[in-house]
Amino acid sequence: MGMFSVSAVIMIAGSRGSYALAGAVTATGLAATAVVAPFTARLVDRYGQARVAVPATALAVLGSLALVLCVHVDAPAWTLFAAYAATATTPNTGGMSRARWAHLHRGDPAALHTANSFEQAADELCFMLGPVLAATLCGALFPEAGTLVGAVLLMTGVLVFAAQRATEPPVTPRTKAAASPLRTPGMPALLAVFLATGAVFGSLEVVSIAHAGGAILALQAAGSCVAGLVYGSLRPARDVRLRLLLCLAGMTALMSLPLLAATGSAALPVLALCLLIAGAATAPTMVTGMTLIQRATPPEQLNEGMTLAVTALLGGIAAGAAAGGWLAEHAGTATGYAAPMSAAALALLVAAAGRRSVNRAPVQAR
Repeated sequence: MGMFSVSAVIMIAGSRGSYALAGAVTATGLAATAVVAPFTARLVDRYGQARVAVPATALAVLGSLALVLCVHVDAPAWTLFAAYAATATTPNTGGMSRARWAHLHRGDPAALHTANSFEQAADELCFMLGPVLAATLCGALFPEAGTLVGAVLLMTGVLVFAAQRATEPPVTPRTKAAASPLRTPGMPALLAVFLATGAVFGSLEVVSIAHAGGAILALQAAGSCVAGLVYGSLRPARDVRLRLLLCLAGMTALMSLPLLAATGSAALPVLALCLLIAGAATAPTMVTGMTLIQRATPPEQLNEGMTLAVTALLGGIAAGAAAGGWLAEHAGTATGYAAPMSAAALALLVAAAGRRSVNRAPVQAR
């Protein structure tokens, strides 16, 4: 999944000579995912992971193949938007995996904390290596190679995942006309935190690429991956809501390091070290936020609840990328690092302001 966006940009920009078109196509896909993903997750909750994930993935893969075909035959630009929008049915595999951990370790918060931390570290590793693999394949073979290999890996991975029936959580019958998890007390505040946190990631990515090139971003992901593994080995504090505030405060403080290094005209190795350290707050924040989502969401709607969190995160990434790009262009790339720090501070303020509503959220017995 970490390969598709970069592959599409390289493929479309290389064939059409327009990064604006490539960016617009990928942004359209992101918007379509934000709309479709919660409905896909709702079907997963209602009918089971394997029954929904496999056909949904097959449809998304067909969309990717259609995009390759449209680029290859030089089809009209609108066909690129339509093809990439079809990939929005890709199921939230990270959410489904976390739902399995929540089912397996219900009643054992320490084990669930470790599992969630491992899951976050794995996510960081995949989204760190995915773009590198995509760029390498597109450059070494042919422009469509990244998308084709990504499609094969996605379909294969979901088939293997769906085959693990022993760990699939059972479908929980809905005892009442269940409303959207959005109406669960505390959920809107948590989603707002995820939205602001996504802005941290989106702005940091764009500003770092503009300032020093994309390779340096791997250090931020590496720092987050290591922090996730360390965090999972520690005994978690009992007050998860307070833990979220502490994680966000740490993220705000650490995100100031790249800003200080860039505005101080520090050497590139110093900036790289600052990004590595700044990444240390990412995984603990995401793990803690997802733990709260798991606890606030009714069991029969767990996939939908976590997909809403991912959707909010993606929306924040898109907004942060736009804000970071605008700031880097108009105020300079060094000053652009103020965007991720400001977004982290905003997430902290939102979490603090919404803590009262989060405290009223029902805590599910897991």
